[in-house]
Amino acid sequence: MNDPIWQPLHQELLRWERAGRVADFWLRDDDAIEPTAALDRLLDLTGEYAVPVTLAVVPAFTGEALAVRLSGVEHALVAVHGWAHENHAPEGEKKQELGPHRPRDIVLEDLARGFARMDDLHGERALPLLVPPWNRIDPGLVPELGRLGFQALSVFGPSKPASIRLINSNVDVMDWHGTRGCRDHALLVEEIVAQLGRAFGGGDAVGLLTHHLVHDEAVWSFVKRLFEMTSRHRVRWRSPREMLAEGALP
Repeated sequence: MNDPIWQPLHQELLRWERAGRVADFWLRDDDAIEPTAALDRLLDLTGEYAVPVTLAVVPAFTGEALAVRLSGVEHALVAVHGWAHENHAPEGEKKQELGPHRPRDIVLEDLARGFARMDDLHGERALPLLVPPWNRIDPGLVPELGRLGFQALSVFGPSKPASIRLINSNVDVMDWHGTRGCRDHALLVEEIVAQLGRAFGGGDAVGLLTHHLVHDEAVWSFVKRLFEMTSRHRVRWRSPREMLAEGALP
């Protein structure tokens, strides 16, 4: 392993192996709606390396076409990505669909519709997992999610104590505030190594966050290289279904 950019990850994974440990990763990809060439590319790439992928699907705008495309793709699962991925926050505030800007009953009704739609379209492929648009949700809504059927919530960042299981993403490949393309590969590797360091001490698994519809070639290159490297080490790419079945934090 001679690539200086990837050497730190190689060394960190060797540390896990020497300790007899297996490093856990999981992959969440946001904003799926319908079949596209980019989705095909994502499914092909994850399939090639046997990496489970959780697609956060926008219920209001999806339909049978996506369900048909995913039928038979055993490594792909779907989560509820809010309802319409619509911002209800006023100008000057961070975007939120599930914030405190509408009556709580209306927001919960949207989430119930989203849950039901994913179940109707995708059946067993649908996870009882809520992925809030923009990774933001009014904390007051969280205790209500269980009665809607949700078993887990996925936002971005380190897990915090909550009334529902958290399965968070923590490494985002996109440079949203700059180029809106891929972030610097060396910085991404650094973040993954740092997250592995936390996981070694009992923290969260590495949760990679992607958005297939807006990937540039640098993102595809990074993801492929990451899959290649992890395939040569003692790494488990896991699905939220597997994590939930264990009943313990990843």
